[in-house]
Amino acid sequence: MLVAEAVGRALVAAGIDHVFGVVGSGNFHVTNAMVAAGARFVASRHEGGGATMADAYARTSGRPAALTVHQGCGLTNAMTGIAEAAKSRTPLVVVAAEATQPRSNFYVDQPGLAAAVGAVARRVTSADSAVTDTVAAVATAVHQRVTVVLNLPLDVQGLEVPPESRPDAAVLPPPPPPPAPSTADVERLAAAVSGAERPVFVAGRGARSGTARDALVAVAERSGALLATSAVAKGLFHDDPWSLDVSGGFASPLAVELIRGADLVVGWGCALNMWTMRHGTLIAPGATVVQVDDTAEALGAHRELTFAVHGDVALTAAALDEALLGADLGDGAAGRPGYRSPEVGERLRRELGWHHVPFEDTSTSDLIDPRTLSLALDDVLPSERVVAVDSGNFMGYPSMYLRVPDERGFCFTQAFQSIGLGLATAIGAALAQPDRLPVAALGDGGLLMSAAELDTVRRLGLPMVVVVYNDEAYGAEVHHFGPGGHPLDTVTFPETDLAAIARGYGFTGVTVRTADDLTSIREWLDGPRDTPLLVDAKVRGDRPSWWLEEAFRGH
Repeated sequence: MLVAEAVGRALVAAGIDHVFGVVGSGNFHVTNAMVAAGARFVASRHEGGGATMADAYARTSGRPAALTVHQGCGLTNAMTGIAEAAKSRTPLVVVAAEATQPRSNFYVDQPGLAAAVGAVARRVTSADSAVTDTVAAVATAVHQRVTVVLNLPLDVQGLEVPPESRPDAAVLPPPPPPPAPSTADVERLAAAVSGAERPVFVAGRGARSGTARDALVAVAERSGALLATSAVAKGLFHDDPWSLDVSGGFASPLAVELIRGADLVVGWGCALNMWTMRHGTLIAPGATVVQVDDTAEALGAHRELTFAVHGDVALTAAALDEALLGADLGDGAAGRPGYRSPEVGERLRRELGWHHVPFEDTSTSDLIDPRTLSLALDDVLPSERVVAVDSGNFMGYPSMYLRVPDERGFCFTQAFQSIGLGLATAIGAALAQPDRLPVAALGDGGLLMSAAELDTVRRLGLPMVVVVYNDEAYGAEVHHFGPGGHPLDTVTFPETDLAAIARGYGFTGVTVRTADDLTSIREWLDGPRDTPLLVDAKVRGDRPSWWLEEAFRGH
């Protein structure tokens, strides 16, 4: 058995069941070995798309994934997607063939590339260590929640692995125990929660698990706290009557009002960064601010805190609940009202969702208001959906108007704020959630950057709905620079028939200009869904979305 085969088989033995990417000469054998060992290979049309598909699959399935790339140029093609995964701490293994001789046309400093975007570089160094190097790379990705670039030198791939070093018995080591909070920290947190009249808990990426969610729901009920999430954890509390949905730029007016009224804000596995807290404007003067995180370096990295708690979210929430059980909260073991008054409950029921927020429909006979479009989509699309959203001026509309069934129903690859990742995100999420309708919400710029992956959607037979909010521009730049009187020729484009392009890839392509045109979506949904659907929605683009000013303040 040669190293390339041993590495491929070891990756699968260590728990990777999906591998994405583009196969070239350098990664041909290792990819085939993964397939032979039982992994599913998903061919993307570009390495950048493959990287984001793998990222989205890992986030939405809860399992590690792999990206396979050719040496040098294959890796550089994938770097934007790898940067997004690394910034999001996605457990992803990038299997990168490597040319180690500087005279090779394919030579680049691949470990340096990995480090530059925050990924961890590893290398298979010999035939003797090939399997242990590979398993260690997967363990690092999974147990440390990081993206690992596993370099596989060309001159090592063809070496023969000793019989005693073969991958037959390769097993991922057990994870280290999650950090438990100290008794002193739990007591301090319990005192803060007990003394708060209007507590709000904000859950982030570190709380995206059933165990953490259940623990937070229990302690919030006991303490009378309202529940919110960061954008990446949208849907975590979707069925809880005391949920505020998303905190930050996408928050509804009522959510903003109630978060600003809190006298205690606790971030659970959440950075409480400028996006989630609207540059701090969601935190009332004098409010107590606490962050709970299992990574010590994350504590206070984005915000001044009253105090921090180093500990796993689920363990800390459970310990807090136990501490509060013995505390005098006014109503004994049943908890206390806190922020959960009948008045607040009624307002949440009547006012919270964006579908309750009135607006003036500015649609014309040629262009549809993006709010009208988004409300109609939420109404017509099945509730069992998985939504992926690209970046751009439009992104707030699908992010807030399209409701999702749980945290696995929303995949938000926005840590790097790159446009063009949304379609690949939807593909990876669709494969991870095959029983749900995949919905990709894109801008026209993002779609055209990634149009090659329309072929991947069609080839995989995914019954996907791709909705393009088409304003024929890079809308964010239009609304940022336009008011200053700057010329906008560099960021505006002539009309493009995106539905016709989609039909060329094998989609059903429809154009929506008015609400009446939405019947074509209903017809597709009621049909066999034997082709994917692309909706070229010609939207009004003459006003910035409500979150855009906040976004540009963060640049």
